Amino acid sequence: MKTTWSFYGRARERADILRLIHRGHWFFCSITGRRRIGKTTLIRNAVKEAGVRAFYVQMPDSDAFGVVNAMRDAVEDHEMTDIVNPEKILSLADVAQAVGAICRSGCIVVIDEFQYFHRKALYEFTSYLQNDVDRLREIDVGGGLFVLGSIHTEMTAILEDQSSPLFNRLTDRLQLGHWDFATLVEMFRAHGIEDPRAWLFFWTLFEGVPKFYHDAWQQDALTGDDGHRRVALTRLFLEGLSPLRDEAENWFLRELRGRYDSVLKVVAARQPCSHAELRDAFKAEAGDEKQLGGYLKILIERYSMIEMRKPIFSADRQRNARYVITDNFLSAWLVALGRAADLARIQPVERAVVRADERLTNLEGFAFEKMIREVLRQASANGKGPISLTMMVEGWWDKPDSGLSNIEIDVIGVDTDAERILFGSCKRSADKHTGASLAKSRAHIESFLSTKLGANYRRYEQIHYAFAPVIGVDRRHEITTHGFVPMDLLEFAQAVMTRKNL
Repeated sequence: MKTTWSFYGRARERADILRLIHRGHWFFCSITGRRRIGKTTLIRNAVKEAGVRAFYVQMPDSDAFGVVNAMRDAVEDHEMTDIVNPEKILSLADVAQAVGAICRSGCIVVIDEFQYFHRKALYEFTSYLQNDVDRLREIDVGGGLFVLGSIHTEMTAILEDQSSPLFNRLTDRLQLGHWDFATLVEMFRAHGIEDPRAWLFFWTLFEGVPKFYHDAWQQDALTGDDGHRRVALTRLFLEGLSPLRDEAENWFLRELRGRYDSVLKVVAARQPCSHAELRDAFKAEAGDEKQLGGYLKILIERYSMIEMRKPIFSADRQRNARYVITDNFLSAWLVALGRAADLARIQPVERAVVRADERLTNLEGFAFEKMIREVLRQASANGKGPISLTMMVEGWWDKPDSGLSNIEIDVIGVDTDAERILFGSCKRSADKHTGASLAKSRAHIESFLSTKLGANYRRYEQIHYAFAPVIGVDRRHEITTHGFVPMDLLEFAQAVMTRKNL
């Protein structure tokens, strides 16, 4: 195992922040992204590289008293007492004034967990902060203010709602997403993990969340050696000191009330599932489906825990939408890890590992489709993929009542400029790409092209791909014989590792 952990990727985001710090004007920038995505680490890394003085305060999930105490402690810890007297910070108004004073000194101020100020007990802080922001913009001092938040809708309400005191005050915005595939490959190879099947295993668990990979490294569980699945599951989730044993409860589920957890579990167990399937399952689970729509709306729009996927080419209101869990970690927890963690409390850990691994193996097929769609987008953006996309890549399936319910295509990518269309079949194991399965995929493609919608693309040049994590020589020959192009994750790594200039 590599003995050190590096700062991986984020070159474009780091460059954006450095330009912001050095442009010579005071700024007010929001950085949003899911928990553990690396917002704080990115800022700290950029500030260190910039060589400027910075002040960081993490707001607690508390009331005004807790916020005041957090600010007082941060002033002392960052040795800002020459600028602000911590003993005079007694209210939310004082906290805002302290932020303004530190900014006026030329420092970079970072307020983490800023979304808590959306709560009623703390909301008045936004009015106090507005006064200082307006003064700072007028005098245009050096330095700036970063506000970091993990619940996008609440950050939007604080900063972009027209009724908010801070409306139209931001000078810059940055949305921080997952590590891209190139960064993942860079990190995996830095730690000696060359087997793409291990890449898929870890991606199914963690997707592109840096903190989770760092936790795995700290526990000596970031390895591609034989037994890596058992080691990772045991050390990260199932032992008494496992760092991620309570992660989902602490950071995903604790804010939810009512039947939200039931909706999440129903979706996770059946994803991708139609609204009718979800309604019937929720009724069996909860006894009443009347509130399902309200729960779904909040889980989709506020928490971004569920995504409503539509087949490519679909209109917004078509009834063939499917529901999936947005986050890989949450999906893995609901399908496999949570149940295994409970089992490990009363039975031998090895038994819990076997159960978790079985369920994760099934989940990996679904996760691999998602991975291929993401990597195709990234490869296209890099100018290196099998197709230059002019439309976001997605799968295609029928409406439940279409009479064509046998049609299912994992991946479709379209280049309308060159009139090319890619059809892809995804298998977790290349051995599943048999002659029979490929013939079935081709039949589905022909059925799609015979529909009214598909007929629009019949004149396009068709390219048929068979995707798997690893594809050996013999399997490549069989896939090619059936008119499909084999492509595995090693080839995708080659495509995305050559980055565009920033």
